[in-house]
Amino acid sequence: MSKITTYDFIKANSEKTIILMAMFPITLIFIVYVVIFLFSLMSVQTHNNSNFDLIFYYTNQIAVVILPVVSFIAILWVLISYFAGHNFILSMTNATELNRTNAAEIVRIVENIAIAAGIPTPNVYAINDNGLNAFATGRDVNHSYIALTKGIINKLEKVELECVVAHEMAHIKNRDIRLMLIAIVCISFGTIAAEFLLRTAWMTRSNNNSKNSGSIKILLFALAFAFYAYAYLIAPLIKFAVSRTREFQADATAALITRNPQGLISALKKISESSVVEKLKNNETVAAICIYSPLTKKPSFLSKISGLYSTHPPIEERIKALQIMDGYREVLK
Repeated sequence: MSKITTYDFIKANSEKTIILMAMFPITLIFIVYVVIFLFSLMSVQTHNNSNFDLIFYYTNQIAVVILPVVSFIAILWVLISYFAGHNFILSMTNATELNRTNAAEIVRIVENIAIAAGIPTPNVYAINDNGLNAFATGRDVNHSYIALTKGIINKLEKVELECVVAHEMAHIKNRDIRLMLIAIVCISFGTIAAEFLLRTAWMTRSNNNSKNSGSIKILLFALAFAFYAYAYLIAPLIKFAVSRTREFQADATAALITRNPQGLISALKKISESSVVEKLKNNETVAAICIYSPLTKKPSFLSKISGLYSTHPPIEERIKALQIMDGYREVLK
């Protein structure tokens, strides 16, 4: 059996990203159409008529109006997120950009690690939080961003910080950041759209003089259900797309870049003791891209079935894998 190389991992991530981007609008359209069909079925049966030709007629009449709008919004959402999704994530944490003027030492570390990794230097951001955490985001090696908390900058030794930066650099090099960006978009889109439709439905007043006003309100609720269903049904697909080995791969790549597995082991131990980030402690989707979970609560049902939370293996397993890399064979006994 041939071993999986880093190049195989990069190729797999690129292929999964393309598939995920294609499946996002396709599955969404399918689920919305099914919900419209069920809405039409109930509407027709309310009038004591079970004629399936009539049901499909009403379904297609509604779908021809709604599906083009849904398709346009879904595709637009993917494109905006692909090209500007990093801005959304960075602004969510109130991250500020670091440069040679305000953080020369940190920028120098990132530049050196980028040279060792053989990729362009990412933009560096700081999150004003005492928790120890970090993440990388962006769409490719030429448009990549690394965010470090003030806690991780101030509390880690220089060699430990270099290893953390190398870990995030590995995610960039392995094309993880693009795959995770699309995965986060797919899950968040359904819940955001559903909440918007629910609020619109509640705000819509039924007009007794209009026969259609009540139906419109019911249709809005039905569509909200469709988007919620989408968020929960698409999640298992993302579970298959997001490999559990991505963190192990990033740890291994970081150890190779820095030639210092012990530095990363030491950093991971410290991070695991104080990883909570205030801006991310309740955000399960974005938490998936952090070096270690910044959450203060157990993962929700959606997070569990999506597999996003499980992409962070137990810290003990990651340390064990690094120890094996460093020659500590006795851990196998």
